[in-house]
Amino acid sequence: MKVYINKYKDHWISPYTMLDYMFFWTDWSKCSRWKLDQTLEDEVNVSKGEKSRYVEHPDWVEKWADRLTPISVAIQWVWDKVDRKIDYVKIDRWDTWSMDHTLAHIVLPMLKQLQATKHGSCLVDDEDVPDELKSTSAPPKENEWDTDDNTHKRWDWVLNEMIFAFEHKVDDSWEENFREGEIDHVWIPVDKDGNEVPKGEHRYYQMGEGPNHTYKCDYEGLQKVHERMKNGFRLFGKYYEGLWD
Repeated sequence: MKVYINKYKDHWISPYTMLDYMFFWTDWSKCSRWKLDQTLEDEVNVSKGEKSRYVEHPDWVEKWADRLTPISVAIQWVWDKVDRKIDYVKIDRWDTWSMDHTLAHIVLPMLKQLQATKHGSCLVDDEDVPDELKSTSAPPKENEWDTDDNTHKRWDWVLNEMIFAFEHKVDDSWEENFREGEIDHVWIPVDKDGNEVPKGEHRYYQMGEGPNHTYKCDYEGLQKVHERMKNGFRLFGKYYEGLWD
């Protein structure tokens, strides 16, 4: 598989932006560009209620903005042709031999990046999280439209469960943590009732444990991990459209 997806493209240059930079020495231009140049002190002052340096554009700016709009459109058209959005995906036939495993290698690092860089949370149903994370376990909300104190905790928990599932999906050796010892199987001659008999008098063979058989498996532990993985994949499907930042 080969995948190349570049970032989103925005080639629009506003006619107002052109005028702001053409007349950079004017107060109204400085006002428009203030957000780009403001200092931390400016932000603090505005947060305290002080007035920002807002200055209205002169009336003639509107007229010239209309005249410059075709130029903005033309520039955008050229850049859209030159610097295109690329969404290239090439699938090889072996990629679908185990498609679930192939996709897991792509999904897992994306989930980890989303978890590390997210700036919000998907709304998660109480039925999908432990009792201590449910909305009913959070302190009462001040307003009906407010989010409860467990909102972000629920989404973090769901992302963790998704990541757990895909981490185990890409790891072909995780089940070995629940197994130990050596397997030593032998074929035992038995009669029709399943009783061991001397070789030559038997009618059937039955597989049994040899003298060096020390194999043990924690089947209950294995089942718990499989169930958790299954739930993680279920959550991935249910909240698939919430995987954005």
